[in-house]
Amino acid sequence: MAVPFPDPASDSEAPARLLAEAAARDNAASGASGAPAMTVSQLSAAIKRAVEDGFGRVRVRGELSGTKRAASGHFYACLKDDNALIDMVMWKGQAGRLAFRPEDGIEVIATGKLTTYPGRSKYQLVVESLEVAGEGALMLLFEKLKARLGAEGLFDRERKYDRLPFLPRTIGVVTSPTGAVIRDILHRLADRCPTHVIVWPVLVQGEGAAAQVAAAIRGFDALEPGGPIPSPDLVIVARGGGSIEDLWAFNEEVVVRAIADCRIPTISAVGHETDVTLADYAADVRAPTPTAAAEMAVPVRAELMTQLATWRGRMLGAANRHQGLAGERLTALARHLPRREALYAPQRQRLDDAGDRLDRCQRHRLAVVAERLASRSAA
Repeated sequence: MAVPFPDPASDSEAPARLLAEAAARDNAASGASGAPAMTVSQLSAAIKRAVEDGFGRVRVRGELSGTKRAASGHFYACLKDDNALIDMVMWKGQAGRLAFRPEDGIEVIATGKLTTYPGRSKYQLVVESLEVAGEGALMLLFEKLKARLGAEGLFDRERKYDRLPFLPRTIGVVTSPTGAVIRDILHRLADRCPTHVIVWPVLVQGEGAAAQVAAAIRGFDALEPGGPIPSPDLVIVARGGGSIEDLWAFNEEVVVRAIADCRIPTISAVGHETDVTLADYAADVRAPTPTAAAEMAVPVRAELMTQLATWRGRMLGAANRHQGLAGERLTALARHLPRREALYAPQRQRLDDAGDRLDRCQRHRLAVVAERLASRSAA
């Protein structure tokens, strides 16, 4: 006998009451002693149909308890409040797309269908989507994640670079390719110091955003120097401002671990100055805005040229001063050297003496030869 169910919102006990009334009418009509006996499976199936037909799609708010992810990938937990508890299950496909990691004590809103599990004679909620209930619950989850990942040392200063590259040749940017963020970064880089930029396009919020951001960071880290795509000297992870829900992808464990493991210096530029994400704690440097990240990444080209011109002038001035001092020292040393005339005078005198002796010797020799010739002629 089919029994119509009223709106469950008006009477939370309607299915059970109507089932009891239907059973009573059936027993009265046919006689309890003569009614055919139902098998356990038949009764369970009837209850399952009654529950599923009586309740359509529902949204339930409660606190997670007994969270467990099975080897199959399905997610099991209980939703509870101060007075009641209901089991819930989330199948592998939906559980794999969760935007956060469910943990005990987190208040959530579960959306799905109510059904029964005949194997244990209990009803449960088959959840299609699960979201954190409110900013307070998100902040509680944020603090739990921060404490757990911090205890692993992912935020330690020793894991980070002390300074960013002064003048990176290539900068990798992980952000949405269509938002204002990438335009602001490219515009600021072009104004300050034109640099080769590689943009890895990703979703920055919603389903699958965290996985895409983590994959992009690991992708940049895997690039080899000298390859067809140059390995960046610096990576910027950027997103514009928004609510804590909008920024939640950058609080996901997969993103935090990707940033912490990245061998390339990383700047986190997620949200506005007052927004804080776990990506900020894992990155080497946190920028208050994406534009500020571009300013941190490169110096101002005009200032560099001015500085180079200043250094060139100082070098030339130092060289000229050194040359002038060296000239003065050379002049001073030259004053202490003997004059050329003084150095040559003794040698000139000896040369004159030698010349005189040579002349006398020649005249004496000529006189002797002349006497010999004269004596031979007389003989």
